[in-house]
Amino acid sequence: MDKMIGDGIKKFVLMGIGAAAMTVEKSQQMVDELVKKGELTVEQGKELNQELKRNVRKTIDEAAEKKEAEEKKEATLEEKIAMMSAEELENLKAFIEKTEASPKTEE
Repeated sequence: MDKMIGDGIKKFVLMGIGAAAMTVEKSQQMVDELVKKGELTVEQGKELNQELKRNVRKTIDEAAEKKEAEEKKEATLEEKIAMMSAEELENLKAFIEKTEASPKTEE
């Protein structure tokens, strides 16, 4: 189940990156058209294209960071236990023993 959620997040991030890349390509085509028509100078077109590239790169970087954070959050129970200190493990054992010893109530 966790694997499926991770794959879903990965696909979503990749779709976003693909959409951003398509947007940049279309935007660059529009800027080139405006330059050809004389509505923008070549220098203005270059600046606009650079700004678009920076914005897309920033968006992609943020999406990658978000994906990485989600993957870290999805650590399995075994991984979480493996990262516990000796004191934390003792507390967990005591909690489990206490929980097992107490009578369960039916809901």
